[in-house]
Amino acid sequence: MKKLFLLLFCFSTVTLSAQSQMYKSAIVAFYNMENFYDTVHNSMINDNDFLPDGKMAYTSAVYNEKVKHIATVVSQIGTDVNPDGAALLGCAEIENDTVLNDLIHHPFLASRKYQFIHYDSRDPRGIDVALIYNPKYFKVISSEPIFVKLPRDSKTAFYTRDILWVKGLLNGERIDVLVNHWPSRSGGEQRSAPARAAAATVARNFINQLLKENPNDKIILMGDLNDDPTNKSIAQYLDAGGDMHNLQAEQLFNPWVSFYKKGIGTLAYQNAWSLFDQIMLSQAWLDKQQNGFFFYQNHVFRKSFMVENIGQYKGYPMRFYDGTTFHDGYSDHFPTYIVLLKKVE
Repeated sequence: MKKLFLLLFCFSTVTLSAQSQMYKSAIVAFYNMENFYDTVHNSMINDNDFLPDGKMAYTSAVYNEKVKHIATVVSQIGTDVNPDGAALLGCAEIENDTVLNDLIHHPFLASRKYQFIHYDSRDPRGIDVALIYNPKYFKVISSEPIFVKLPRDSKTAFYTRDILWVKGLLNGERIDVLVNHWPSRSGGEQRSAPARAAAATVARNFINQLLKENPNDKIILMGDLNDDPTNKSIAQYLDAGGDMHNLQAEQLFNPWVSFYKKGIGTLAYQNAWSLFDQIMLSQAWLDKQQNGFFFYQNHVFRKSFMVENIGQYKGYPMRFYDGTTFHDGYSDHFPTYIVLLKKVE
């Protein structure tokens, strides 16, 4: 199938030239925004470093630059396919509603009239997940946080980020979205692996319940999973496979397996790429002959301005801080996104 797109009007109608069939498109994205704090102290969390008098010297000027940089990236994700950009954007490492409000009202994004869903979790760093959505495409029905209990001795902290569940209508079609930020590898990959397995198990059990209620449920699981597509937490505990044509019953489709095996990643460490930022789908998204939205493509969003161009980290994502030094970058992760299409009758 040729991948030639002709943008025809604002609600993202496209045509695939090989079929002369017109489609609506919707972009679903995920972005770890790297320590997106405000500058106000919250005594309930450990945000001391990210204050004007903290070791990061996180002043209002630095914060405003952070908002501008994240808005710059978000404003461009997926716009080569759909000028409206992301209809749904999962976020990680955001502190609170303040940063989300400042982001969606930034001049680069204000015209989209984004809204968001966010709950405070018990994460000791005070960083949460959220879902930003464009009401032109998505209507929220309900939402709730899902608690993840960590196994003893898997992490130094007792708590991690909740999983955010949002039920809604994507252009009138019922879908479920799960936004994740699984426990990090700090303290060692092997020691912390049970914590990510626990998060994967919570997500899998919740998905199983959704599929029990509706075997054709359209589910999107996205997040910074702190594991690669072939790691045990994802391949086994979450039960996600990369072969679209050879999936077991109720197995999730993970389109990032092939990317990872080709050496494509979203973050880099010690000259090795990892692909922690993934978006997966239940099998109801895979039938391209259906009348509803179906999965078409997945991408890592990587523009030249987001890439480190000098020094030992050349080619890495250009992060906002290098240790405690303000680096004036964007994030230590590249965003990911998928393209969904729907036939126009």
